[in-house]
Amino acid sequence: MTGQVRTVDGRVAGRRGQATRTKLLECLGEMLSSSPYRDVKVIDVARKAGTSPATFYQYFPDVEGAVLELANEMAKEGASLTDLVAGRSWVGKSGAQAADELVEGFLSFWRKNDAILRVVDLGAAEGDKRFYKIRMKILTAVTNSLTDSIKDLQDKGKVDASVSPAAMAGSLVAMLAAVAAHQKGFQTWGVKQADLKPNLALLVHLGVTGRKPPK
Repeated sequence: MTGQVRTVDGRVAGRRGQATRTKLLECLGEMLSSSPYRDVKVIDVARKAGTSPATFYQYFPDVEGAVLELANEMAKEGASLTDLVAGRSWVGKSGAQAADELVEGFLSFWRKNDAILRVVDLGAAEGDKRFYKIRMKILTAVTNSLTDSIKDLQDKGKVDASVSPAAMAGSLVAMLAAVAAHQKGFQTWGVKQADLKPNLALLVHLGVTGRKPPK
């Protein structure tokens, strides 16, 4: 984390305070991986971090406030997903590679941030606008870049004019997010992890270009 770190009452935290705040967030992230979000208590986070609840409250108003900090940091990292689409060619073998890398980017990002993303999805589904905005921050930029890619192919006559670039891009990104969030569940359906990525990439390539990727 970069920039000035302030306490709840507005004071600038020193180096030691910043380290304590980072430790609290790290411990919270670990606890979210093994405990339901609403079961995590301030006293438990503080104890795991080797400090006191009073210290926790110096940096965060409550557990939810700390979770939002984690979620916002994750969303900044999620901005890199746009780099997998922006300016990429979807013609020929370049398109197949772009589809593969976009799929791998989503699957990897969700695996790495599974715990906090589950909390974000829960909050967004319950109508919490703060979590909804974080989710949309992750997905909107990718959707916009993919929309531009489809529009570009249309302008070149490579995609049927009846296709709505925004609708197609939004559908593909929603699919990627849903599949990435459900990776473990596919195993219960007898789907091997090794088969998931190429088949998902095939769907993305078909959606963007209207064609199967070249062999």
